[in-house]
Amino acid sequence: MELWVNLWKSVKSVAKKMSKLPLLLLVGPTAVGKTEIAIQLAERLNGEIVSADSRLFYRGMDIGTAKPTREEQECVPHHLIDVANPDETWSLAQFQQEARRIIAEIHARGRLPFLVGGTGQYVRAVTEGWSPPEVKPDARLRDELEKLKDARGPNWLHDKLASLDPEAAAKIDARNVRRTVRALEVILSTGRKFSAQRGQTDSPYHLITIGLTRPRAELYARVDERIESMFASGFEQEVRGLLEKGYSPKLPSMTGIGYRECLGVIKGQLSREQAKVEMRRATRVFVRRQANWFKPTDESIHWFVVKNDTVEEVCKFIHKLIDF
Repeated sequence: MELWVNLWKSVKSVAKKMSKLPLLLLVGPTAVGKTEIAIQLAERLNGEIVSADSRLFYRGMDIGTAKPTREEQECVPHHLIDVANPDETWSLAQFQQEARRIIAEIHARGRLPFLVGGTGQYVRAVTEGWSPPEVKPDARLRDELEKLKDARGPNWLHDKLASLDPEAAAKIDARNVRRTVRALEVILSTGRKFSAQRGQTDSPYHLITIGLTRPRAELYARVDERIESMFASGFEQEVRGLLEKGYSPKLPSMTGIGYRECLGVIKGQLSREQAKVEMRRATRVFVRRQANWFKPTDESIHWFVVKNDTVEEVCKFIHKLIDF
């Protein structure tokens, strides 16, 4: 306990000089090992974990999102996991507000907050002072956009977004219909580009940003292992259970990577092996898109190649950085 008290005194001393309290940001691609390493770091540094992975919001969607297990969540406090039902929507602004509230509470407890995840826009909203567009959902407009998507395909919507706002389209996967619809909703409601409406100020925190990486072949092998493990752990049963509870397969939460392919298996449109192939392909595309948010050339990110001693290396680095 004395170690943690001294650590927190040192952190507060550095933060006082900088007029900002610390936030440890842990980023990296899907399947790199963020969950395991974040837990080990938080245990050693008296931390609490705030999830910045939008897929972990939803209750009952555990296997397909590789959500930390109950045992893992009991190792250290976790926040912003299982906060919504699959048919509920969490806006970027709502996430930003809740994440900052929780981070403030963690600071008040004298503990170190860890923001962990690979959803770039959610991370940036918290750490870079984004002011997300405050445009309320327009059910009628969304319904019209959904009809256009059904009639012309999701790529048509994304192409339309690209013609109106190339910068926003470049950061949104064409398969992510929910985000594409939201961007178009904001543009059509305000007459302004979606990308231009994210006001940005200085970060409210003293950021310590840790990036985790692995050789691409090793990362892809881990993705493949994760997909095999999902099906072996009852992924199909999880999706069937969601359908039995009345959740529509057209919900944004049900159209993410993994769930849409598993739905294809359940509907008889794909074999299990075909679904796995599609999941591997889509995840590889997603990994490449994540690299656009967290670039190896970004000097604000301290990158570590994940090895057996990575946790020790990161701890040493943090000790040096905050001088305790």
